[in-house]
Amino acid sequence: MGKVVGIDLGTTFSLVAYTEFGQPNCIQGPVGTTLCPSVVSLDEDGQVVVGELARQRLLTHPERTIYSVKRLMGRGVEDVREELKIFPFRIDEKSKNVIRVRLGGGAEHRSNRGERVFTPPEISAFILRELKSWAETFFGEEVDRAVITVPAYFNDSQRQATKDAGTLAGLEVLRLVNEPTAASLAYGLDKRRNGRIAVYDFGGGTFDISILKLKDGIFEVQSTNGDTHLGGDDIDNLLVEYLVEKLNACFEDRQPLDALVRQHLRKQAIQIKHELSVKETVAVHLATWDLPQGNHGSGADKLQLSFDLSRAEFEQMVEPIIERTLGPARLALKDAGLKPAEIDEVVLVGGSTRMPLVRRRVEELFGRKPHCELNPDEVVALGAAVQADILEGGVKDMLLLDVTPLSLGIETMGGAVARIIPRNSTIPASASEMFTTAVEGQTSIDIHVLQGEREMARDCRSLARFQLKPIAPAPAGLPRIEVKFLIDANGILTVAAADLHTGREQKVEVKPSYGLSEAEIERMIEESFTFAEQDFKQRQLVEARNEAEAILKATEKSLGDESASLLGAGERAAIEASLAELKAVTTGEDYKKIREVIDQLNQATYHLAEILMDSAVQATLKGKKLNEV
Repeated sequence: MGKVVGIDLGTTFSLVAYTEFGQPNCIQGPVGTTLCPSVVSLDEDGQVVVGELARQRLLTHPERTIYSVKRLMGRGVEDVREELKIFPFRIDEKSKNVIRVRLGGGAEHRSNRGERVFTPPEISAFILRELKSWAETFFGEEVDRAVITVPAYFNDSQRQATKDAGTLAGLEVLRLVNEPTAASLAYGLDKRRNGRIAVYDFGGGTFDISILKLKDGIFEVQSTNGDTHLGGDDIDNLLVEYLVEKLNACFEDRQPLDALVRQHLRKQAIQIKHELSVKETVAVHLATWDLPQGNHGSGADKLQLSFDLSRAEFEQMVEPIIERTLGPARLALKDAGLKPAEIDEVVLVGGSTRMPLVRRRVEELFGRKPHCELNPDEVVALGAAVQADILEGGVKDMLLLDVTPLSLGIETMGGAVARIIPRNSTIPASASEMFTTAVEGQTSIDIHVLQGEREMARDCRSLARFQLKPIAPAPAGLPRIEVKFLIDANGILTVAAADLHTGREQKVEVKPSYGLSEAEIERMIEESFTFAEQDFKQRQLVEARNEAEAILKATEKSLGDESASLLGAGERAAIEASLAELKAVTTGEDYKKIREVIDQLNQATYHLAEILMDSAVQATLKGKKLNEV
């Protein structure tokens, strides 16, 4: 068997981690960071690009690029109406139960060349496959098993969609772990042995709060709450709208901004948010000629707008969003039967917790300073690696118990809900209830499985329907029908119904309303193997072309430097010849040839690099005395 890793499949960034000698560590990718942007793009040839390269394409090819796909996982078209008002998701018109996202094509293309349709689990699988590749490069061997984290408030459909994504990526998903639970492991709070912990997780697309109880090595989640429609993306979108208003105020005719311009503004909004976490004021510059052509940037309308935005103004703007996180936090405390003063530790997770306003509000609510020592972006992945180590037997003295986030039950006569497993029940869990018939001589019973906290079936989420038949006809109220629920360690539900008189039983593993069929999963897995070699070659070609373009620009700039005049005529000719050859091969399809010519150019520019370095050192030392150096 191959290596096992922990994966944080995040809304904004995803990470992969491992444990060695009891210490969890995140794995860096090819660009030298542990953060893999959760972005997927489709290039003009129909090939998939993932991570940093895909994020760069958000600014140039927004119609071919998707981000924050975690918001779509396990959800139907009707569920995402609000998201569609904010995010540029192009839902395929043929989507029914399963959302299908269209990448490529669009208004800016005259043809559909390179256009493809994907489900959210497929897109998430591309991200997981990228992380799997990072880990395999790091270890030098196959990685085939993983613990994957999910928001604590993810329902059954969303959890199943996450498992589907792992399967499509070629991973055996050993366990789905709630993100707040993973964070507590990363902080090593198990070493307290006893205590109560609140984990406040404010990420890019979701908010979760969990109350954990630690007693004699047993980690138990006492309650969870949250909002799957709330995250740092909402703050980014609020800032984008603020910038749009500022920009539109400069024009008499308020033109709608297209997706490309909004991505440019979104990038600037994220930078402003980051700077205001460490600065009191940030200078904002909006130059219309920096925006793509056709959007406030042509002719006499060209202008620039500069203004200062203070942290106080920003905090006043986002205060309602931060306040929305405190309601679920209070409910989680209430469900756990605790007061804020009874919490021993508070842990902050997610990039949005870097904001000073968030830290102040959390401290005010719980009456104690929260833990923020670890990198909030990495803490969940580190915890997933710890959990993977537990499952592998690396940790012997710890037991981790999660809970089901929502109640589970069945519909009874009149459309009411009979709860069989209440919310916040520790999992794995099983429970059963006795039911009977409502009609004389009834020969079958419909079982409608529901999830939610409302009293009526119409207000809860439908998970599955099946029939128990035949049952022996008898007077109403006489048959005894046992309905049994079993939730495994991943929070996936199996329901069985049995007629105790005849012994006849019907069982179903609940397939969520918005999950993928077995046939679809099998097809996607086969495609991943069929196109594995082609996908690998395409990725190598994309990376080689990107490196070549960067080197071409840097070399041409260096040749224009005054110091380059020190080069011999033969040296300059050799460099220019290598430049010309690299430009020629970069348009081709042979990534090995591109790499070969890059190496040739590096060799040809070795002396040029020495000259430029000497020139830079001399410029630095010019006019200084020896004791000033």
